[in-house]
Amino acid sequence: MTPSIAKGGKISAFVPMVSHVDHNEHSVQIMVSEQGLADLRAKSPKERAKLIIEKCAHPMYKDLLRDYFQHAQHVSFGQHTPHDLKQALSWHVRLQETGSMHPDYKKLEDIIENTQQNVVQRIALRN
Repeated sequence: MTPSIAKGGKISAFVPMVSHVDHNEHSVQIMVSEQGLADLRAKSPKERAKLIIEKCAHPMYKDLLRDYFQHAQHVSFGQHTPHDLKQALSWHVRLQETGSMHPDYKKLEDIIENTQQNVVQRIALRN
């Protein structure tokens, strides 16, 4: 199992394209994160992308991944595995430039902090 995010949500484990691959798409049959499990067996690349987004990606990043996937299907020359290289790799560039893959991370940082405080308060009330 892999966590769907790292560094407090600044990094998504599920991105449109990676710069390094340990396992290609043909060897990965099941993907698991704390968000869920995606059974990728006998699925096309487009079906695999949809399943991974819906079952494994963190909610903070699902809409961004869906938007990228829809965009890539419209602009990509190759439709078997649609990509827009500039936009796909922009996630990594954004991380390098701002410290987060998410374009609205500053807003999300406040939400995450408030959520964490609420959890701590609930735990304190139980004890």
